[in-house]
Amino acid sequence: MNSLGMLAILAGGCIAIQAAMNARLGVHLHSALLATSFAFLASFVLITSFIVLSQFKTLQITYNNIQLASVPWYLWFSCALSVVGVGAMYWLIPKMGAGMMMSYALTGQLVIAMLISHFGLFETPQKLITSSKLLGSTLLIVGIILINRD
Repeated sequence: MNSLGMLAILAGGCIAIQAAMNARLGVHLHSALLATSFAFLASFVLITSFIVLSQFKTLQITYNNIQLASVPWYLWFSCALSVVGVGAMYWLIPKMGAGMMMSYALTGQLVIAMLISHFGLFETPQKLITSSKLLGSTLLIVGIILINRD
């Protein structure tokens, strides 16, 4: 496994931890939607601060730097998908548990990611689904089913 693979595992771990913590925040606030709102607000503040401090050192942010008009219209739906995905996680974790919810979420991510890669959707590198990839994903899904058996 290379350093990118390790970083991806770390990113996945961060997602599991933040989802469990924000789900608990939603329980305390009596609203998964409110917890989702706070999560996205904090994310916005942090990433905006990072952008200002790193990329725009001269603070000369112009329309030409951002080029909103060149963004394909359908890419803006990714924002809504983030809210649905994250909000659903925060709502589901108190009902299912973090491990079970994440394992089912991983199944959804795996299946959709393989299709996105197979067809090269959203200008991603095209990686065809092969028999070995199908076998590997099938084994992963079987593992997830076994993990969730009571």
